[in-house]
Amino acid sequence: MFKTNDYFDGKVKSIAFASLEGPATVGVMAPGTYEFGTASVEIMTVVSGALEAQLPGKTSWQSFGPGESFTVAKDVKFGVRVTVDTAYLCLYK
Repeated sequence: MFKTNDYFDGKVKSIAFASLEGPATVGVMAPGTYEFGTASVEIMTVVSGALEAQLPGKTSWQSFGPGESFTVAKDVKFGVRVTVDTAYLCLYK
């Protein structure tokens, strides 16, 4: 039914589910800096809290708050920096 994921020694946790828009995860991140890799296009939306993302090919970090989204291409890595507990929704295309 649901698949749970645990990353970075439990500092990032998510639950995978089938949404109307396609495969998705909803999760939480504790404060820290993380690097993620993509296997498909990902659309990440901040639900609560805030994060900064260093997207592929960029040297600067972009800030995202509740309701804001960003898209990451397939087969790339990107950085995420979190200073407060943050909830997110990620759609996979």
